[in-house]
Amino acid sequence: MPSERIILGIDPGTNIMGYGIIACQGRRYRVLALGVLKLGRIEAQGGKLKKIFDRTLGLIDEYHPDELAIEAQFFGKNVQSMLKLGRAQGVAIAAALHRSVEYYEYSPRKIKQSITGKGSASKEQVAAMLGHLLKMPLEGESLDATDGLAAAVCHAMQGFEHSEQKHGNWESYLKAHPGRIKG
Repeated sequence: MPSERIILGIDPGTNIMGYGIIACQGRRYRVLALGVLKLGRIEAQGGKLKKIFDRTLGLIDEYHPDELAIEAQFFGKNVQSMLKLGRAQGVAIAAALHRSVEYYEYSPRKIKQSITGKGSASKEQVAAMLGHLLKMPLEGESLDATDGLAAAVCHAMQGFEHSEQKHGNWESYLKAHPGRIKG
């Protein structure tokens, strides 16, 4: 039997960050935590980013995940929203790297495809299928929390070799993103 892995999944956001943590052994998944970080009352962007960083570190310190699976940015029409979302994703990734936790990015479509078999599935369909896969009721849970959980389950289903993008340290990130940081 393969050893147990713990995966932290995050659905980044600057108003609500959803997260789910699973322990997996082969194709057996057990939910360790599920929740959201609400940031709507914090006005300053810097304050929101600090909260995301601190909460992500707290989850890492409490559950000791082996990997972070995070939903990647998607392209939208509102550039300001994309920038804010990218910052939220970046500070969650920075927290993982700060604790030497490898991270993996998955597109929203890839996550939905992995969970439901349909890349255009709704958040409600993803939550319902997760409840079925994990054999636990998820009705009433925040859709942001189930999206974070979906990222973790998606990663567990992919295995190490099939993730879209993996970075274990700053050097590998910089190699994959040349020109992102000017020095």
